[in-house]
Amino acid sequence: MATTLTTTGKIETYLGAKAESLLGFKSPKIAKERLHLPGPDFIDRVYTATDRNVRVLTNLQRMFGHGRLSGTGYLSILPVDQGIEHSGGASFAKNPDYFDGGNIVKLAIEGGCNAVASTFGVLGSVARKYAHKIPFIVKMNHNELLTFPNRFDQVLFGTVQQAYDMGAAAVGATIYFGSDQSTCQTVEITHAFAQAHQLGMDTVLWCYLRNNAFKKDKDYHLSADLTGQANHLGVTIEADIIKQKLPENNGGYQALNMGDSSYGKFDKRIYTDLSSDHPIDLTRYQVANCYMGRAGLINSGGASGANDFEEAVATAVINKRAGGTGLISGRKAFQRPMKEGVQLLNSIQDVYLSPEVTIA
Repeated sequence: MATTLTTTGKIETYLGAKAESLLGFKSPKIAKERLHLPGPDFIDRVYTATDRNVRVLTNLQRMFGHGRLSGTGYLSILPVDQGIEHSGGASFAKNPDYFDGGNIVKLAIEGGCNAVASTFGVLGSVARKYAHKIPFIVKMNHNELLTFPNRFDQVLFGTVQQAYDMGAAAVGATIYFGSDQSTCQTVEITHAFAQAHQLGMDTVLWCYLRNNAFKKDKDYHLSADLTGQANHLGVTIEADIIKQKLPENNGGYQALNMGDSSYGKFDKRIYTDLSSDHPIDLTRYQVANCYMGRAGLINSGGASGANDFEEAVATAVINKRAGGTGLISGRKAFQRPMKEGVQLLNSIQDVYLSPEVTIA
């Protein structure tokens, strides 16, 4: 396992005014003893109880055993599919070097990541050079955002067999839960994940919400109760790892059931007995919906902005203390010079390497 010179003081400096709240939180609604927590023995303790075959377990071990977080039970993944999702120009104008997919993989390697997640095209363009040097996660579907007017759907850009043939350790996919297309996407990805497991690859699901009705007084696309349920649907189709946005609020079910509307099913104890308004508690509810941590929860790093290092470290602290499995951060890393991108990825990893940042 890699060592780190990062001190609690440096992490506190990044956290600023949030330090006391995030590092001092000690009273989660769901006790950590109820969870299957990350650790060096996570695959032996948790994944070997599943129906996954030996080749899937081997590829999981490849991912958990690679990079600076090797042997910790945590994951740091570099995802770059923004060339499709957000257009190449919008994504790479800040650093045109990343139009070249080779530099994406190079950043993941130099940044000490466990794996790199990108498109068939990016990873296929350099597979012979890099597939044996860092685990590949092939992102199978994308929202292409060129159709006019823009529509929000996920389209398959390749096959599971292609990912297998290029030596990928895992496949990834997005489902827009709550959208008109979610039923079709769920069926597609369920079949794709089943085939991936048969071939020995791991599965990573971007469990995102998409419905204009979720935007009311708050943006409930980021509510713990709705994102938690999306996670629960993701583990139901046997995603090994769940990617989810960090929750920022709660009460999505309540808001959508106001007036004459009737949406889903919920219990008020979600908001009293299972969670509070603390960000670590909100994230723990997401972990709980991943079969109490049997499937690892990795939170996304979010868009690039003026305070990337501070936000990335804060997200890592929240995820780790909630019982999550790591961070998947892209734009904050690749939309800057490579040296700074490596530093940002290392700052995230330092949180997971720090023995002072403990699970609440």
